[in-house]
Amino acid sequence: MTTARELFEYALIRVVPRVDRGEQINVGVILYCQRRDYLAARIHLDEARLRALAPSIDLDQVRAALEPWELQCAGGGPSGELKLGERFRWLTAPRSTIIQPGPVHNGLTADPEADLDRLLDLLVTT
Repeated sequence: MTTARELFEYALIRVVPRVDRGEQINVGVILYCQRRDYLAARIHLDEARLRALAPSIDLDQVRAALEPWELQCAGGGPSGELKLGERFRWLTAPRSTIIQPGPVHNGLTADPEADLDRLLDLLVTT
């Protein structure tokens, strides 16, 4: 028996060291699947790669700015009271800060957690 595939949405999480230059590296993925009541983010900060792009960047500051993404997906932080879909929209809203979400994309999944790990591997860690 095959498990039904459900629509999911995801966005890359990016570090943009200098917003005026627009250069960025992917550091994570956030994935939302309404039908599975699933919202999670995975973060992977490649410090050497980021340093190559921005040698003077404060890595502690970047790590501190990335921590809330996973926490807020799990219901912590200021968006914790929001429904999962509202939280996903809040997290993926455009912003002009050093940590930015990319555009929202979609796909079909039978296992949102496995697809989140797959997307992290495909789009961030490799």
